Amino acid sequence: MRDDLKAVLAQIGFEPHTLSHPPVHTVEDAHQYYAGLEGVHTKNAFLKDAKGKLFLVTVPAEQRLDMKALPQLIGSKRLSFASAELMRSVLDTEPGSLGPLSLIADKDKQVTFAIDSALLAAEKITCHPLDNTQTWVIPQKDLQNFLGALHIEPVVFSWPEETVAS
Repeated sequence: MRDDLKAVLAQIGFEPHTLSHPPVHTVEDAHQYYAGLEGVHTKNAFLKDAKGKLFLVTVPAEQRLDMKALPQLIGSKRLSFASAELMRSVLDTEPGSLGPLSLIADKDKQVTFAIDSALLAAEKITCHPLDNTQTWVIPQKDLQNFLGALHIEPVVFSWPEETVAS
């Protein structure tokens, strides 16, 4: 575990419930290891808008990422996927390992964190701790404490009814 992540977790008093598994690169790959794991599973995207503004977007794993509806929901214009090189540079995270905990590496506060309101309503969520060989279960209060420790106020959005996964 990264030292900076370990320090923030100690500061907020969070001891993660960890599931170790072989490397996974997609939500579909990960689901085979999630049997019995509590929490709403997440999907993450590192995006860039037309002006170069960066976003980490976190949604429930089964939610389709509607790239036409999303910009308006998070206060942006046209969005595209940012490069793996940019993700490594800004978030020190490899593709397949992205998640809210990646924000620990955003020392220059270049990334806007946007999260689906359904995840904030969930008692627990799951995500990778910058390592796609582990999945953590994170209770809502600990997610809020983590974001607070990093001074991150997320953009919270809700999908229009027609785009919500069933």
